[in-house]
Amino acid sequence: MPTRTLSTLLEEALDAWADARQGIMAELQNIPAVQLGWSPAPGARSGVELVQHVIESALMWTGELTNPAGDFTRQDFPAFIAEYAPRVGRYRTKVTLRRQLKETHATGERRIRAAGELAMLQRIRRFDGKQGTRLAWMHHGIAHEEYHRAQLALYARLMGRTPALTKLINAVS
Repeated sequence: MPTRTLSTLLEEALDAWADARQGIMAELQNIPAVQLGWSPAPGARSGVELVQHVIESALMWTGELTNPAGDFTRQDFPAFIAEYAPRVGRYRTKVTLRRQLKETHATGERRIRAAGELAMLQRIRRFDGKQGTRLAWMHHGIAHEEYHRAQLALYARLMGRTPALTKLINAVS
């Protein structure tokens, strides 16, 4: 894949998000479909539920960040998910989850690009009530995806599999 020049803060953030999302898709692909319903402990999310959560959270944060009147305190998290991602629970197969990861990333990226870098440098009220830039909150969303990517990698290890990122690193070494 050709290297592109990342000339703006927004381009850097979008590139980081694309990398995180590709990592989630690689870890999803690495887990056999028959094991996606497995979770490591009672009350822990299954692989399916982790991926659903990534999808719905990204729909929420990209929607709110690109809303000029966005405010993460205007309702609770379940209400945001009901607003932005009411159908994500339907996605249960590996094929559907992968497709939704791709589609929701593409949609989110288009929305963020349409809003533009200046809009992303404007302030928004975070869940904790403090003000921060929309771009900083975008980085929070990216970190959130990386967190769940690591969970999927751990699930793979617990299933006796080598995580996708480890396979990639070993292939390059």
